[in-house]
Amino acid sequence: MYKNIKTLIDLKNCKPDHAMALIEILNIFSGKWKMIIICALFQEDIRFTDIRRLIPAITPRMLSKELKDLEMDGIIKRTVIDSTPVLIKYGLTSSAMDLSDVILSLIEWGVKHRKVSIESNDLPCASLSK
Repeated sequence: MYKNIKTLIDLKNCKPDHAMALIEILNIFSGKWKMIIICALFQEDIRFTDIRRLIPAITPRMLSKELKDLEMDGIIKRTVIDSTPVLIKYGLTSSAMDLSDVILSLIEWGVKHRKVSIESNDLPCASLSK
């Protein structure tokens, strides 16, 4: 995703390990669906079809891809339950559960920012909503 990592690392006010951490964060969480999927899994481990029900706009193919990516990045765990038929549930890893406060803070900031931006017409599309 980031072709010129050296440029990010060479920033005067950013330590190399901080730059690398930011790059990793952006690589893991970038995209339209990943944060929404993570939020859907905060309450409990659920099946693929349950996630689809919670996020109706995502296609099965995209959901499958995003789940695989998040699993490879250590954000979600995939549990196979030996039953008939076999059940597969997805849940957050303990590392991902540590993100709950961060995600709640981001949501709070987003709500405030959106409200202020719309009220002050800072958004380019704000005039369309009136």
